[in-house]
Amino acid sequence: MRLTRKEEITKPFLNSTGERVYEMLGAPEAIGGAKYHSFSHVVIPAACHSRPHYHPVAEETYYILAGEGRMVVDGREMRLVPGDALLIQPPEVHQIFNDGEGDLEFIAVCAPAWNKDNSVYLD
Repeated sequence: MRLTRKEEITKPFLNSTGERVYEMLGAPEAIGGAKYHSFSHVVIPAACHSRPHYHPVAEETYYILAGEGRMVVDGREMRLVPGDALLIQPPEVHQIFNDGEGDLEFIAVCAPAWNKDNSVYLD
């Protein structure tokens, strides 16, 4: 068992596009040693976005908590709002943009558990 809180994560993963990933539960022993899934809280500030990427193996689900986003998956564009859940299958190329004025926040779940070798960045 492992209990964690986003506020306890003092060093989220920061990418060059402004996205902050709070990896809360995952494969490393330090965050639970999960084998079958990982769980992250992602915050994208206004006018920022994720990097375009795909996962060769993992399925990924985004669940929108706050803000509004524009998602592009394999060239298909859609709007995401709180309460939306989106399944992204391997190897669909995806990128999310915050076109709103406040933070875009969502949960990202990967199965199997995410690791650095399961993301291929295209930028």
